[in-house]
Amino acid sequence: MKSKSVITRFNNCYILRNSKIIKEDLWIRDGKIENPEQIFYEEQLEANVTVNCDNLLIAPGFIDIQINGACGVDFSYDSENVQNGINTVAKKLLEHGVTSFCPTLITSHPEKYRQILPKIKKTQGGKHGATVLGVHLEGPFISLEKKGAHLDEYIKTPEKGIETMRQVYGPLDDVVIVTLAPELPGAIEAIKDLTKEGIKVALGHSTAALAQGEEAIKNGANMITHLFNAMLPFHHRDPGLVGLLASTTDKQVYYGLISDGIHTHPAALRIACRANPEGLVLVSDAVAALGLADGRYRIGPQAVTVLDGRAYISGTDVLCGSTTALDQCVQTFKKCIDCTPEYALEAASLHPARALGIDGRKGKLDFGYDADFIIMEPKTLNVLSTWIAGEQVYSKPK
Repeated sequence: MKSKSVITRFNNCYILRNSKIIKEDLWIRDGKIENPEQIFYEEQLEANVTVNCDNLLIAPGFIDIQINGACGVDFSYDSENVQNGINTVAKKLLEHGVTSFCPTLITSHPEKYRQILPKIKKTQGGKHGATVLGVHLEGPFISLEKKGAHLDEYIKTPEKGIETMRQVYGPLDDVVIVTLAPELPGAIEAIKDLTKEGIKVALGHSTAALAQGEEAIKNGANMITHLFNAMLPFHHRDPGLVGLLASTTDKQVYYGLISDGIHTHPAALRIACRANPEGLVLVSDAVAALGLADGRYRIGPQAVTVLDGRAYISGTDVLCGSTTALDQCVQTFKKCIDCTPEYALEAASLHPARALGIDGRKGKLDFGYDADFIIMEPKTLNVLSTWIAGEQVYSKPK
C-alpha cells in the first residue's frame, strides 16, 4: 500500500534533529517523516516530488499550550460563535509557525464553560488551521490573592476534588490541561483524579509554598503556568513554586514562560533556563488583540485596553496576557538569553510536546513522527512556510 503513496523529498536544507541542526534531506510520506534508507534499500523507491529548500532551515512546528485568543477572538467570551472563533485563530496561527495549540479559557461563570467547552473539539490541522490538541482551563480554581486578570467573583475552591470541577466545567472530554492553585482545599485530590483521567495539571495563580508545590508534583501535576507571573516571588527561605525549578522531586517539571519582552525580564529568563533547561516551555499567552492594533478588547468577562502593544485590564495596570505570537517569543527569547537556535526552537516544540506527553509523535523531525514543520530563515528564524501532515498550509507572501 505504501508504494502507491506520494513521497516528497526536501533537499538542500538544514534540519533540526536531536537538538542539532544538520545538513540532511527530509522525506515525507502519508503525513509522516520517513527513513530514506528504508525507501531506497528496502522498498527501492524514489521521491515523487523534490523540493529545493535553498539552504533554509526546517524545524518542528511550534506548539502553543497557552493562548487565549487572537484576531479579535477571545475563547472565553463569545459563546455564540465558538467554532468560527477557533477556526479564525487556528488559521492565523499558521502564519506564526504554530501547527498545534491549546485554546485557553480563563476563569468564567459556570454557564460559560457549559456553553463553550462542548463546542471546542480536538481537531486535526490542515489548510483550515492549526491542530487543536484540546482545551487548557486556566481557573477558576485559583488563589484570590494571585488572581491576576481573573475576576474574583467567579473564583472557586475544589472542595470535593474533581466532583466540584465537573459541577463547574461540565464534561472534560476535550480538556488536556487544568491550571489550579495547589494550596486550595481539595486541590491535591483534584490533581490525583485529573491525572487518572489523562489530563495534565499545571500549578499557577497561587500563593503555594514550595512544600505544597512539591506535594502537588508528587501527586501528578507536571507543569507551572507562566512562571514568575501570578505567584509568590522567590524568597530564599521559601522559594514557593519558583523553587520547583531546582526541586529534588524525581519528576521533570515543565514551566511556561512568556518571553514577549514585557512579562518576564531577560535576567529572569536566564535564571529559569539555567536552573531547569529541559523544563522550559515557551508560550504566547496571547489575547484577542494579537494581530490587531491598540484598542479595546476582552478577556473572558473583563474589558481589556491595549496601549503600545501591552494588554491591561481596563482602568488598571494589571497585565492580562500578551499581544505577541509564539514565533516572535522564540526570537525574543533567543536574543535575551543568547542561546542556540536549536534550544530556542525546541523550547516551543519539543518541550511542550513532552509536557503534554505527545512527544512520541510531535515536537521532533524523527522517523515516524507527524510531518508538522516550518521552513525558516536560519539567521532570523522568520517563518517562511508552515506544513501540517506534510502539506503546505501557509506560505509567506513574497
